[in-house]
Order: sequence, then C-alpha cells, then structure tokens
Amino acid sequence: MGLVREPQGVDFTVESRPLTDNEKKEISEIIEHYKKTGEIKKVKTKSRIPKESEKEQI
Repeated sequence: MGLVREPQGVDFTVESRPLTDNEKKEISEIIEHYKKTGEIKKVKTKSRIPKESEKEQI
C-alpha cells in the first residue's frame, strides 16, 4: 500500500461515528471471548455500500 499525499490546499479528515449501545455491547463480548479462548469470533458485517437496486436513479 502506498502513501497518500494531500494535494496542496486540501485537508483529508477522518471522523468516526459514535457507536450505539448495541455495538458497544457486541465489541465487549468479542473482546471477552477472545481473552477467554484466544479465538477470534466470527462477526457478520453490514455492507455500507448500497446495492444497485437501492441507488437512486436519475
């Protein structure tokens, strides 16, 4: 992976969104499971990319 340089006059910022209580609970359970067993728990991820059928058509 290469280094990404900011063009002159442009600032890249990354802001994280706040976690919901449910997400915090899930993360805590995953960490607790890992500490007890040393196994990485499989987690279903939600796709943040809309499907073609969900995109607005102009």
